[in-house]
Amino acid sequence: HVQLVESGGGSVQEGQSLKLSCAISGYATSHYCIAWFRLSSGKEREEVAHIYARNGRSDVADSVKGRFTISKDNAKNTLYLQMNNLKPEDTAMYYCAAVRLAPSTYQWWGQGTQVTVSS
Repeated sequence: HVQLVESGGGSVQEGQSLKLSCAISGYATSHYCIAWFRLSSGKEREEVAHIYARNGRSDVADSVKGRFTISKDNAKNTLYLQMNNLKPEDTAMYYCAAVRLAPSTYQWWGQGTQVTVSS
């Protein structure tokens, strides 16, 4: 049984930082592509970043490029999202997802952690 549990969300002021974590159990982060998504009211779900298993290469969305960094610790089976210089438009529920089946389509999802950025 695969389980993804996000943590690290919260309420911050514009310009501050947060680091999200996603603890994964039931499969190894070294084996599959894993990602962060976000969803806010009135907007479509956005894939924020993903990281490939084999070579560790990562991609981030243009909307967060230069501010967000995705990483993983295979020994801890944990995915991270370092978010710097947060903006009010980053306010959303953030989800981690594992095992990419197709672009932006993942098999397993966490319950999400809320990030709220105020100006």
